[in-house]
Amino acid sequence: MAEICFLGGLVHYKAPSPSSLHLISRSKPHHISLMSASVSAECHASSSSSVDPPSLLVFSGGTGFNGVVEELKKITTRVAHVLPVSDDGGSTAEIVRVLGGPAVGDIRSRCLRLSDESTSEALAVRRLLGHRLPIDAHKAKKDWYDIVEGNHSLWDGVSRPYRETIRAFLIYFQNEILRRPNDSFCFANGSIGNFFFAGARIFFQSLDAAIFLFSRVSEIPCDSLVLPVISTNDRLTLGCVLQDGTIIRGQNEISHPTNGTVKTVDKRHCLTLPSKIKRVFYMSSEGNNLLHEVFPPVNPTVLEQLKSVDCIVYAMGSLFTSICPSLVLLGVGEIISSRTCRKVLLLNGTQDRETSGFTASCFVIAIADALNRTHGDPNIRLKNPPGYYINTLLVPKDGDIAVDLKQLSEQGIKDVRVVESVRDPKHGVLFNPSSLINTIASLVE
Repeated sequence: MAEICFLGGLVHYKAPSPSSLHLISRSKPHHISLMSASVSAECHASSSSSVDPPSLLVFSGGTGFNGVVEELKKITTRVAHVLPVSDDGGSTAEIVRVLGGPAVGDIRSRCLRLSDESTSEALAVRRLLGHRLPIDAHKAKKDWYDIVEGNHSLWDGVSRPYRETIRAFLIYFQNEILRRPNDSFCFANGSIGNFFFAGARIFFQSLDAAIFLFSRVSEIPCDSLVLPVISTNDRLTLGCVLQDGTIIRGQNEISHPTNGTVKTVDKRHCLTLPSKIKRVFYMSSEGNNLLHEVFPPVNPTVLEQLKSVDCIVYAMGSLFTSICPSLVLLGVGEIISSRTCRKVLLLNGTQDRETSGFTASCFVIAIADALNRTHGDPNIRLKNPPGYYINTLLVPKDGDIAVDLKQLSEQGIKDVRVVESVRDPKHGVLFNPSSLINTIASLVE
């Protein structure tokens, strides 16, 4: 049987025999407990600086903030990255359809961005876990079998301990698929990192354990936290209510409908919604209306971090499907409104399907409404003004979204700063990563 333990932040692994890997697929998954206190102590002991760098908590999705993560690591690694687990698009959708459980694509994406790049082996591991299979289904399946059997060139540069650790969970993932013969799995455009994550989550029966394992395998800095906003083994479905009363089920349908295609979709050029989004909410996996609304508890570690960080950041990205799903949960608005730290909104540089026609103050209202749960159950509603949640706005220079200073001032947001930007041919106006991170650093000095 495979033996996996974690000492000094490294994965120590006793390679399994082929027969024991077969036993893994048939045995009851093991549970592990995460000792975050010991990890924190290890980080503290390894720090030689007498002054700790600033600590941040960032609400984001799996794409928008990724482009600045590398720059952020140069300033501080004391960052809690809070991500939703309700994505139902891409290869994540196929995993959820066949194996169930929460969506791990956004978490995998952030973990890869945080992973070590200092050695050739670290780069090889990152390349392997970041690999996507071909879009053609037959080519994808062949590529997958070459990887899971250990014959693919992606394994070059990965030492035996890491190779067998990663491969064991890929094999476990494959065996879980084979146990469901009635659900044919499509590997097209599949993410190897997602498959590894799913295998580890099912094996340990714990999303937190899977993140811990992925973090150690990819050698993420031990004081960087990647936190699912909801820690669960269940499938989560996001819904939204439009202002005209229409209900849309599924994050993908809200943000960028794909009509079943696996190709990348440009969110800026999707068909506009028939009406503006009023609110987002969680619903049962089989539900299709407000009668099926559910109220999952927030990850307690997120609340703990919110109470102590030096700065709270609402990142750029899909406002209603990447940011707001983390804000509508009970307890989040209560803690943020009580803090006197910097609370920074990073304004998008380009409109998308979710925010067509929005000005900067509209973004602020949407975030405040989500944290106040304004349009939900009146029994759990808050009535805090926007300034309790956001006190600083960073705007990309020459962005497409109008900055209505008068309305922002009336909302209590008087600190508005313009940051250098770049224009990307695919994504429009984006923050210049180094300028953005330097500005954030100046806010928390």
